Amino acid sequence: MPRKMFVIFGVSNVLWMVFAVSQAFKVDIFPNESKIFAQIGDSVSLTCSATGCESPSFSWRTQMDSPLNGKVRNEGTTSTLIMDPVSFEDEHQYLCTVICGAMKREKAIRVEIYSFSKDPEIRLSSPPEVGKPVTVTCSVPDVYPFERLEIELLKSNRSMKVQEFLEPSEKKAQETKSLEVTFSPTDEDIGKALVCQATLHIYDDDSPPKERKTMKELEVYKKMFTVEISPGPQIAAQIGHSVVLTCDVRDCESPSFSWRTQIDSPLNGKVRSQGSKSTLTLSPVSFEHEHFYLCTVMCGQKKLEKGIQVKLYSFPSDPEIEMSGPLVSGNPVTVSCKVPNVYPFDRLEIELFKGESIMMNKIFLEDASKKALETKSLEMTFIPTTEDTANVLVCLARLPIDEMEFEPKQRQSTQILYVNVAPRDTTILVSPSSILEEGSSVNMTCSSNGLPAPKILWSRQLSNGDLQPISENATLTFMSTKMEDSGIYVCEGINQAGISRKEVKLIIQVAPKDIQLTAFPSESVKEGDTVIISCICGNVPPTLIILKKKAETGYTVLKSTGGAYTIHRAQLEDAGVYQCESKNEVGSQLRSLTLDVKGRESNKDYFSPEFLVLYCASALILTAIGMVTYFARKANMTGSYSLVEAQRTKV
Repeated sequence: MPRKMFVIFGVSNVLWMVFAVSQAFKVDIFPNESKIFAQIGDSVSLTCSATGCESPSFSWRTQMDSPLNGKVRNEGTTSTLIMDPVSFEDEHQYLCTVICGAMKREKAIRVEIYSFSKDPEIRLSSPPEVGKPVTVTCSVPDVYPFERLEIELLKSNRSMKVQEFLEPSEKKAQETKSLEVTFSPTDEDIGKALVCQATLHIYDDDSPPKERKTMKELEVYKKMFTVEISPGPQIAAQIGHSVVLTCDVRDCESPSFSWRTQIDSPLNGKVRSQGSKSTLTLSPVSFEHEHFYLCTVMCGQKKLEKGIQVKLYSFPSDPEIEMSGPLVSGNPVTVSCKVPNVYPFDRLEIELFKGESIMMNKIFLEDASKKALETKSLEMTFIPTTEDTANVLVCLARLPIDEMEFEPKQRQSTQILYVNVAPRDTTILVSPSSILEEGSSVNMTCSSNGLPAPKILWSRQLSNGDLQPISENATLTFMSTKMEDSGIYVCEGINQAGISRKEVKLIIQVAPKDIQLTAFPSESVKEGDTVIISCICGNVPPTLIILKKKAETGYTVLKSTGGAYTIHRAQLEDAGVYQCESKNEVGSQLRSLTLDVKGRESNKDYFSPEFLVLYCASALILTAIGMVTYFARKANMTGSYSLVEAQRTKV
């Protein structure tokens, strides 16, 4: 074969092979359409497949290079674009580009969006009555594109109205379109059906349209009387109040009424009927009235009934806040929050707040075994402090019965806290001193701390320990003191939280006076007689008493007992001058007497009846003097005084 012929043959063979390969490389899109319609909210899958290529490379795009808003999944010789859910953003011309080596193929498909997911809705402006105009509305919700929508209303198989919506939409949106027809029903319309038919022409002219339709049977009435019961199908009645149930009839000239309970219990109410109305009055409402009541109305031979349920509750008053005692700082106190006469109490909630902080809450979930009004309470113990003063205690009660309409379902009470502080640090200031001379003036001022400010009460302590109130002023003043003013004085700081007490001893001193110096039985005795020399001072408290006997070198102090000195068997040397000195811090006083001792005719001892009498009398006198001295000193120590003889203190 010539060389030239061989070359021509080789070139043509290569071209033929390339042509054959290109003819084998093909791209298809499923669905195999140039355009598909996708409903908003659905899922759409576009599948691009390549044949005649072992390792194709895929890419997807919109003709306008908008975002894909979908997911691409490549698998071998296929690529799938998934849009789920479909929205307005997915309405585009989509291109699938496939590259196989040096070769490139493209396939296009258009996705158009529509919305036609719900059946039409038929609504009537009122129940259809013979001869009374009624408007029928046929609505098609969430339509797109609505310029391709057609609605037709039919009564049985006869068209009443057809409406097209040809105006173009200004924006992509789902809209509800409707058709309205007004007509007056006749007797012939009884039992007929209304049909609302909607058609969306979204395909080409030679494709079938999408259709949806709804049917509603006409229930046409011969005109009928109506019965209404008020205040409604259910009423919440508070126990103890009055309730009026009203039955009202329309379109009946002479109705007759009757009332009953559903279980034929006694009405326990008063019925009054007049004209087109009848009332049942329940007053006062009690547990016997918790029923379902029926009002039966007869109009000629026709009968209608309407019912109303009466449900009971009791929530008549605000909670009551009670304290176990006054609020005293540091002392535990129990606060009680009571909600009286509650029903049904198994729905009750009580909360206790101090300021904005909740202290305690309680829910009464126990089942009520019987119908009764009960008082429920919440109690808690806390320790108040002075910081709680002016804070607000709030008791909140709720009766949250959702299925019953009544007001109020919440009640509350408040109480401002005033925390008391018991009296303390009670002090007495005495000016100039608690020990005074008779005739001096003195001020005794008492102070006490507490909240509220304690009241001051001055008292004088009696000999039996009781207190005799004398003043409520803070300062107790004596302008000119007397000896009788001596004693123990008590100041008390008092408020409702407690008492604080302080006492002071007031001593009024006077110079010794009214000294009596005596010799018993006489200042002139015989030798051998017994003589008692005694000194008594009229001061209360008693003063210091010293008995002395004059001697050549001065006075000799005698060992006396209670101001008394006893000479047994007097001797001549016992005669002489005896002196009594009474003194205290204020002053002193002296008294003297002369004792004469006469000698006997003989020195013979003898025992005479006169001596026996003298001896016994001396013993009695010594005992009496000792007792007087003892009680006088005791009175001085305790500050006791005679209420009968004492003068009233000036304050």
